[in-house]
Amino acid sequence: MAERIVATKSNLLRLKRTLALAQNGYELLDRKRNILIRETLGMIDRAQDIQMRIRQTYQEAYDALRRSNILLGIVDEIAASVPLDDSLRLSGRSVMGVEIPSVRDEYVPPSAPGGFHRTDVNLDVAYLKFNEARQLTVQLAELESGVFRLAEGIRKTQKRANALKNIMIPRYTEAIAVITEALSEKEREEFARQKVIKKQLETRNPKEENGG
Repeated sequence: MAERIVATKSNLLRLKRTLALAQNGYELLDRKRNILIRETLGMIDRAQDIQMRIRQTYQEAYDALRRSNILLGIVDEIAASVPLDDSLRLSGRSVMGVEIPSVRDEYVPPSAPGGFHRTDVNLDVAYLKFNEARQLTVQLAELESGVFRLAEGIRKTQKRANALKNIMIPRYTEAIAVITEALSEKEREEFARQKVIKKQLETRNPKEENGG
């Protein structure tokens, strides 16, 4: 790059402006990457907590369902009375330009699925626990999807930052150094030429004065 650019002051000023923009761009990308990393780590922590709660909730739900099956028999008919769920609504939010999915749960569970006369407290507990596990699963799906999107955003941001830091900034810095050195050499040559001319003029003037 430096070899193809004519060593002029205008080109030097242009390269310095470009270098300043590249350095500013790298700083912005570096801050963006750090923010995305912090957001990702926060989501991972919340996801791990929810995973533990889901395992515990499912354990409690199946324990209650097992007790109910012992007392009531297999409750497949009662289970069939629970309505189908289509209450999830997807939207999104932006974190430093990265779109993160947001899941809104509009499901309202019935107060007594199957009717009180056909169930017992164990089945009610199982139903409530399964519904709690469902709500937690929705939260976990949102977090895991968000982590995936953020990780992709971090990868792209890191790639752009590396290109600026390792390729563009060194290239512009080298070009500026080469042009600066070339201009300095021109100035030294011009200074030396002016000294020679001045010396010649000084040598010539005394002879002209003596001849006059």
